This record gives sequence, C-alpha cells and structure tokens, in this order.
Amino acid sequence: MSQEHNPLQEFQTWFYEVEKSQKIGEVNAMLLTTIGEDACPKSRMVLLKRFMWEGFLFFTNFKSEKARAIARNKRVSLHFNWQAADREIYIQGKAEKLPRSISEAYFEQRPRGSQIGAWVSEQSKAISSRSILETNLKSFEEQFQQQSIPMPKHWGGYLVKPEAFDFIHYSSVGIRKTIQYQLEKNYSWSKHVRHCYDLFF
Repeated sequence: MSQEHNPLQEFQTWFYEVEKSQKIGEVNAMLLTTIGEDACPKSRMVLLKRFMWEGFLFFTNFKSEKARAIARNKRVSLHFNWQAADREIYIQGKAEKLPRSISEAYFEQRPRGSQIGAWVSEQSKAISSRSILETNLKSFEEQFQQQSIPMPKHWGGYLVKPEAFDFIHYSSVGIRKTIQYQLEKNYSWSKHVRHCYDLFF
C-alpha cells in the first residue's frame, strides 16, 4: 500500500487515451447507480459533462427518479465501460447539488432545443400520449420565442465527489490489472495495484 497523487490525474490520462483511440463512441457515457426509494440499487446511463479535481459533473431534472434517490441517499457509483479499449473504471462517492449559478452557466451553453427540452420533459413521469409532449413543446417554443430561455428551477447539476476508484486494464494475454484508490481520513489517497488472470478471457 502506498500514498499517491489524486486519482483524478489517472482518470484524465485514461479518458484522453480512450478518446484518442476512437474505439468508444461516447467516452463520456457513464452508468450512474443510486439507491432507489424502494432501497434497491438502480442504474441508468448519463453523460459526464465535466471532470475536475473535486469530482464529476452531470446534469438532470430534479424531478427524476435518480434525483429523488440522491435526495434520500447521496451515495452513488459511476461505471465507465470502455472494454472495447480494454479498460473500465468504477467510482464510488457522494453526489451533491451544484450551486445554481454553475448550473445556469452550463445551461446557457446548451443548444436552444435542449434548453426547451428541459422545460418540456418530466422525467420518470408517465404520460398518456406523445401528443402531450408535442403540445408542451410547441407551447414553450411560443413562450420563449425571440428571447433567451431561463433555466427551470427543477433542472440542474450534481457533483460526484469520489471516495474510491477501481481502474481495470485488460491485457491481450488475459491478465487483468486493477489499480485501486481509497480516500483516507486525512484526505490523502492510498493506492494498491493487483494483477490476476481473467477467467473470462
């Protein structure tokens, strides 16, 4: 066991290497797992919008099932499935709402259609027909015609602050290398590397 640098540097290196390889269509696609309102883990795909030393940012509708789950239990996990590039990353941490000013800054950069979509979509809520969505879309398009679109109160971002990482690298001969990072009580990161033979190779 040894003390090492912040694993976000490791993540950044892997992210850009995988992106450069062009083997993954959506490098920033990640599987977000939360503890649902029924106390069961639930997973869904979201897009990583930014990563920095503090953690990982994604945005969503606060009325969605995942947002309600985070409100009850901040502990989440992230999974980047880059197996086509022989790599995977698992992350455990806690999700915190971003300040509204940061979410608004990101919202202003979104395409106009995506901005209107944030007003139209009520995630995880059943609707009786597609025509209702189309009617709502037309209504908001008329409402915001020839003016900037404000960010709705029910929409914004989260920062996932990591507490543990598993970086997994698969070799051509079936050896799997796992680099594990754990956040310690003094806020330093411990690092452990192990190798094993992949039985599914």
